[in-house]
Amino acid sequence: MSTGAKIASQTESLPQDPSPALPGSNPDLKSKPQRSWWQETLAPLRHLKRSTQFVIAAVIILGLTMAFVGNLVSKTIERSAVQAAAEAGALYMSTFLEPYVQELSTAKRLSAKTSQAIDHLMSSPTLNTHIKSVKIWSPDGAVIYSTNKSVMNKTFSTTDEIKQALAGNTVTEWGELQDEENAYERSLGIPLYEIYAPLREFGSGRIVAVGEFYESAETLQHEVDRTRHEVWIIVGTATVTMLLLLFCIVQGGERVIDRHQRALRKQMEEQALLLSQNGNLQRKIATAHQEFSQINELTLRRLGADLHDGPAQLLTLILVRLDELSALQERYQANGHPLEGDALETMRSAAKDALQEIRNISRGLALPEINGMTLRQELELVVLRHEQRTRSQVGLSCGSLPENLPLTHKICIYRFVQEALNNAYRHAAGSGQEVHASYDGTWLEVRVCDTGPGIATESAPATEVNQGRTCLGLAGMRYRVEALGGVFAIESSASTGTQASARFKL
Repeated sequence: MSTGAKIASQTESLPQDPSPALPGSNPDLKSKPQRSWWQETLAPLRHLKRSTQFVIAAVIILGLTMAFVGNLVSKTIERSAVQAAAEAGALYMSTFLEPYVQELSTAKRLSAKTSQAIDHLMSSPTLNTHIKSVKIWSPDGAVIYSTNKSVMNKTFSTTDEIKQALAGNTVTEWGELQDEENAYERSLGIPLYEIYAPLREFGSGRIVAVGEFYESAETLQHEVDRTRHEVWIIVGTATVTMLLLLFCIVQGGERVIDRHQRALRKQMEEQALLLSQNGNLQRKIATAHQEFSQINELTLRRLGADLHDGPAQLLTLILVRLDELSALQERYQANGHPLEGDALETMRSAAKDALQEIRNISRGLALPEINGMTLRQELELVVLRHEQRTRSQVGLSCGSLPENLPLTHKICIYRFVQEALNNAYRHAAGSGQEVHASYDGTWLEVRVCDTGPGIATESAPATEVNQGRTCLGLAGMRYRVEALGGVFAIESSASTGTQASARFKL
C-alpha cells in the first residue's frame, strides 16, 4: 500500500501551495548592494524589442501558470475518476461480500465453508475480469480471507487505510504496491488500485470487517491518460492562443510607440537644428553689432576730423583775415579815413563762437584711446572732459569694478555716460550731476543722475531741435546698451530728476 491514500466519503480539499516569495520581497535584501544578480541576468534582454521581451516574459509566466493549471486539472480529474470507480467497485463488492461476513458478529474468523463460498464467488468470470484479488481484514489487523491463501490468518500492522475504513470511509489507493501483504498482487504484473470498504452487520449497521479489493486499472489508466491528454491539448491551445493575441496587441502598441518615437526624434533633431541655427544667428547678430559699433566710431572720428580740418580751418582763415582788416582799419583811422568797426567786431565774435562750437563737436565725436584704460579710468576721463567742456561739476562714485572689460562694452559705457551727462547739462543745467558704477560679480551697472525738473516736465520750453536731439540721444543710448545684451532704463520725474541706467551681465 502506498502513502497517497484518499478518503472518499469526506469533502476533499485541493492542496494549497504556498505563494512563492517574489525576488526582492525581503526588505533585508533591498538594503544590500549585492542584490543585483537578477538585473545582470535581465540586462541582455534590454537590447531586444519590446514585443520580443513580452513574448519571453509571457511564455515564462503564462507557461508556468498554465502548466500549474493543467497539472492541477489533470490531477483533479484523475482523483475524481479513480474515486468514482472505487466507490462503484466498493458498493459492488460490498453487496456480494457482506452476506458472507455476517457470522463475524459472533465469531472472530470465517468458517471454511464461508471461505469456499467466497472462492467460488471470485471464480465467476463476471468478477474476476475486473477484481483480481480480495482480502478481508478483521478489526484487529488479521487477514481472515484472501485470494492468496499464503497470507490467510496472518496478522499485519493496522494501516491508516484500514483504520479509516473501520471508521466508515471508503479509501482508494493508486500506485505501486510495496507492502508485505501485496506480494501476490505484485506478481500479477498489471496495474491495480486498492479499494478499502467497510463491511457491516445487517440490521445494526455495525462494521464487522474491512474488505480490500484489487481492481484492474488498465481501462481506468487508459481513460485517465486520454483525459489528461485532452486537458493538456486544451490548455496548450488556450495558452498559445492567448500568447498570439497578446503578442499581436503588444506588437501593434510597439509599432505605435516606435512611430511616435521616430516622430519625436525627428522633432528633436529639427529643434536641435533650429537651436543651432538660432545660436549661429545670435552670434552673427552680436558680431554685426560689434562691427557696427566699430564702424560707427570710425564714422564719428571721420566726421570729427572733417569738421576740424574743413569748417574749422575756414573759420580760422576768416578770423585771420578779420585781424588783417582790423589792422587796416587802424591805418585808415590814422590817415583820417575811419571804417565801420562794429560790423567787423560782430563778424569776429560770430566766427570765434562758431569755431569753438565746431571744436567742441569734433572733440565729442572723436573717441579717446580707451583700450588700455580700466573702467574706472575711463569713467574719470569722460567726467573730466564733460566738466572741462561745460564748466559744471559731476560727482563720481565707483564700487568694485571688473579689471578686464571688452572694448565694445567700454565704448558703449563711454558713449552712454557722455550722452547722459550731455542731456543732464542741457535739460537740468548741470544740477546734481552724478555718475555711479558698481559690479556684484554678475551684473555691471552704470547710473547717471541729475536733480533737474525731468525730461517730461521741462521748466523752460525746449525747441524742436532740442526735443529731436533728446529723443535721438535716448534712442541711441538704448540701442547701444541693448545691442550688447544689456538692460537700459530711464526714470524721470519733476520731484526727483532723471536717472538713466545701463546693466550688463558679464
